[in-house]
Amino acid sequence: MAVPKKKTSKSKRDKRKATWKHKAVVQAQKALSMGKSILTGRARGFIYPPNEEEAEEE
Repeated sequence: MAVPKKKTSKSKRDKRKATWKHKAVVQAQKALSMGKSILTGRARGFIYPPNEEEAEEE
């Protein structure tokens, strides 16, 4: 027979939700930072071929 699970406290639920939302904020900051570094040309450790379209036309 199925047994009901114990109720999760509000604090545990809220902490889990806050952690999940914070991960999205961190990823957005990393993506923005990477995009800025690529556009300024200061990217280190990220290979980005800048003239890929020009090479294909020739």
